[in-house]
Amino acid sequence: MDEMTNNGVNSMNDDVNAEKAADARKSVFEILEDDIMSSDYKTSTKNKMLSRLVKARDTEVNIMLVGATGSGKSSTVNALFDMEVAQVGVGVDPETEDITSYTLENLTIWDTPGLGDGVKRDKKFNKMITKKLSELDEDGNPVVDLVLVVLDASSKDLGTSYDLINNVIIPCLDDDAESRILVGLNQADVAMKGKHWDSDNNEPDEVLLDFLKKKADSVQERIYEATGLSIKPVFYCAGYTDEDGEQCMPYNLTKLLYYIISSVKKEKRLIFADNLNQDEDMWIHDDEEEDYSYGVESGLFESVGYYVGEFAEVCGDIGAGILGIPGRIVGNVIGGVYGAVYGVIDSVVS
Repeated sequence: MDEMTNNGVNSMNDDVNAEKAADARKSVFEILEDDIMSSDYKTSTKNKMLSRLVKARDTEVNIMLVGATGSGKSSTVNALFDMEVAQVGVGVDPETEDITSYTLENLTIWDTPGLGDGVKRDKKFNKMITKKLSELDEDGNPVVDLVLVVLDASSKDLGTSYDLINNVIIPCLDDDAESRILVGLNQADVAMKGKHWDSDNNEPDEVLLDFLKKKADSVQERIYEATGLSIKPVFYCAGYTDEDGEQCMPYNLTKLLYYIISSVKKEKRLIFADNLNQDEDMWIHDDEEEDYSYGVESGLFESVGYYVGEFAEVCGDIGAGILGIPGRIVGNVIGGVYGAVYGVIDSVVS
């Protein structure tokens, strides 16, 4: 290749990289808006799609985290979301002043104080949780969309957590309890005293994997016996940095995210897209029982389809790595094709 041609190719690559970098700074809503505006749809259809997109942009998602002290609620939040841009606040009511909120655009995570440090203290925090779960928005819908209960997979004493789940959280959620509560078994790496964690591959060996599955089954059975609800826990490791500065990568984080997105109403899922941890290494390791990356992508596209799906006429291939979530090429497999907005995939994949 001669020098002039080579310079031309380099210039073209620079332009493409610059365009991708510019897209990376846009929110998913801005990208979708651009995609709609550049489509061949007639003006009236574009206006309807944009109107729905505005509604999606104004949607809010609230997630409450609860769990015992030391269960890893904070590490879970830090692993899942881009906390560098989060605004931190506390409840304004004296009774809820210890509930910390992290706000990322239209996503708010309510981090409740750790339980298990005293009966009197737990009663106070249970009241705080009850009050928060009782809040309604201006349309009369519950403010909290999902409660993520974080348990310590290495702990044998989960009595306080069972009491919280069975006697506080589930009664507050009423008929929506099964769809609005998710139980996570964190710190899978230190269960069984950490003896069966494969550090080289960042995953449990067969002995620990069997233990974790039985632990999850046991938790599910305990909740079912007390409430009649079938809630399947997700075991995972949120990751951490040890005293020597060595980083332990998360395990099953993509599975946890998949369950979170699946639990939230379709019309609200797009809110997650701009707020996820963009470090791809965080999403690599999981149990591979399902393609969770594809599940996350599907969940987000269902949200797109909720707003603009009825206008769809053509289908585009759906690529891997949507919005920072690593995955595989999945092709023409999602039903309810999304017409003009399928281009959002190419716009956000770097």
